[in-house]
Amino acid sequence: METATPALVPLPWKLAYTTFMAVLVPIYLRQYGPRNFLYFCDVALLLTLVGIWTESALLLSIATVGILLPQTFWLLDFAVGAVGGRLSGMTDYMFDSKRSLGLRGLSLFHGWLPLFLLYLLSRTGYDVRALLLWTTIASALLLICYFFMPPPSPTRGIEPVNINYVHGLSDDAAQTWMPAWVWLLFTLVGWPLLLYWPAHEMLKRLMPAAGS
Repeated sequence: METATPALVPLPWKLAYTTFMAVLVPIYLRQYGPRNFLYFCDVALLLTLVGIWTESALLLSIATVGILLPQTFWLLDFAVGAVGGRLSGMTDYMFDSKRSLGLRGLSLFHGWLPLFLLYLLSRTGYDVRALLLWTTIASALLLICYFFMPPPSPTRGIEPVNINYVHGLSDDAAQTWMPAWVWLLFTLVGWPLLLYWPAHEMLKRLMPAAGS
């Protein structure tokens, strides 16, 4: 008689994450609208939801390589803001009284999701195909957000603008350091080199290989 293969991801973690997503998705849709799910971090949330149930090392690896370093910086920016400082403005919305505490509380996933993904990869292993696949996904999202989504605006309210920072790091005004097309090119080339490739190399060294 064959013995059933044990689950790579314990059921309680699957249920807990799914419950979180069942709360977050309808609230984000109502408050921010569907375009909010073009953010890299929200794409990673959805990839993780599918990956955790299918126990797909590839999907979980794609999510991790994409957000590990950006969300580490998010956590640093938030910590600086919490003590009254300002680093980049990336997490200014976390201190925006126009957003309810509950809505801002949901955004704390930016801090714990990378750690959760590292745990998941320690169970499933890291799939090295993730770097190329995430870079392809991210590049497509950058182009969509640059050409079709709203630019920064000082009167934006809470609706998403400047999604994935395609116009600079501020949601109030576009960057003026360089021509807009140069910034877009920088994000298309720079993010893979500065964010995704270092995460990929680190994950290759620290995590077991998928399927091993």
